[in-house]
Amino acid sequence: MKKLSLALTAALVVTLVAASAFGWGRGWGRGPGSAYCNGPEDRAFSRLNLTAEQTAKIKALRESHLKDVTPIREKMFNKRNELRLLWLKDNPDEARILAVQKEIRALRDQLEDKQTSYRIAAFKVLTPDQQKQMQAFAPGKRGGLGFIGCPGGGPGGGPGGPGPGFGRGNW
Repeated sequence: MKKLSLALTAALVVTLVAASAFGWGRGWGRGPGSAYCNGPEDRAFSRLNLTAEQTAKIKALRESHLKDVTPIREKMFNKRNELRLLWLKDNPDEARILAVQKEIRALRDQLEDKQTSYRIAAFKVLTPDQQKQMQAFAPGKRGGLGFIGCPGGGPGGGPGGPGPGFGRGNW
């Protein structure tokens, strides 16, 4: 009986150590990602040899953009939490779930419109030669970084998972 108890204890310890070893590492959790990769310090802009004036203008545009989108992002975060809670109910209300999803889509559309406006404004700060260089970084081009330095041209996808971006389905 003592040997059996000792063997079971040893097996339990080995299992716990092995399980914790599998849990170690970067994993797929939310990490730094590259969701906020649209500032003048990013790779694409750094390749353009921006003047100090251009850098200052783009930085001001970015700060204004972030100030504009922060409340929308917060609303979107709250709506996603609301949606999660609606799905967790014993008897989910289909009409309410669809309404909240519609609200989330409207917020996402607002964010995309503001992102487009920011990108166009930042693009206008560049000289024609810099604009051509920036277009060479477009998504889908070989080695392209996306419009403003984002690998793949959009949010998330960095080491450690999707990052702080608002990918679909992470409720």
